[in-house]
Amino acid sequence: MQAYYLLVLTTLCWGLNAVFARMAVGEISPMLLVSVRWLGTLLLLVIFAGKAIIANLPAIRRNFGYSFLLGTVGLGGFGTLIYYSAYTTTAVNIGIIQGAMPAIVLVGSYFFFRTPVSLLQIGGVIVTILGVVLVSTRGEIERLMTLSFNTGDLLMLIAVLFYGSYTLGLRRKSDLSSIALFASVVASAFVSTLPLTIYEFASGRTVWPDPQYWGLVGLIVLLPSFLSQICFITSVKLIGPARSGVFINLVPIFASFFAVVFLGEAFELFQGLSLLLVLSGIYIFEKHKPLPNRVSTNENAANAG
Repeated sequence: MQAYYLLVLTTLCWGLNAVFARMAVGEISPMLLVSVRWLGTLLLLVIFAGKAIIANLPAIRRNFGYSFLLGTVGLGGFGTLIYYSAYTTTAVNIGIIQGAMPAIVLVGSYFFFRTPVSLLQIGGVIVTILGVVLVSTRGEIERLMTLSFNTGDLLMLIAVLFYGSYTLGLRRKSDLSSIALFASVVASAFVSTLPLTIYEFASGRTVWPDPQYWGLVGLIVLLPSFLSQICFITSVKLIGPARSGVFINLVPIFASFFAVVFLGEAFELFQGLSLLLVLSGIYIFEKHKPLPNRVSTNENAANAG
């Protein structure tokens, strides 16, 4: 149950991030926000877990290549591509493409880790994707027939593949604790995206936020960057990438809810139906997991402890 609570908290923070990102448009340039986001997260880690990170420095050095790749692809690459894709594609397309992530993780878990998958679990994933499609199209399924794909859609698809790969990579056995792994990938995300931030500044495209928007940046650092990522890494260690990945479909549902609360958007019937579909799909996926997966889960929990 601990993993479920952590995953709900994770996706809740990521849903908030969608609203925060919308608030930040035009107030802070994309790469500056990316760099400040990961630098701030790294500072929080040093403040709250500095001693643990220092104690794990030998393990961090041994796993440098692995963690640098994870941080570059999963945090730096994913975050950067989402910010840029939003400039050239629609929110409908972003929602639908992001809804493919659990399926990507499920397929990757099967091929790379031989994670047992039942037909009913596949059905559960399909149900959650239907919920995402419903909320993304605002209940007008015929809008799918009029979608056009552009550079932003391609960037978003690459972003989803990046985060799916990151989720699978978290399953790899290593002697890194959750905190040490998180510190490594955050530092890697900051370092790998810094050249793009410097280029943004050198080309005169940097937009510095007004004082009142630094609070918003702080929330982005604290919730979707710091708290949610720790919860997600811990959850993947507890129950594996396939079962953790299916919860990602809660993100557009939470995003819709917070858009109502903070942006004054109306909550409509299709959003309630979407939530029902996503929760039903997650329930089906969890209830009908094969027996071998339960054994693997116990092993993962023991390793995490």
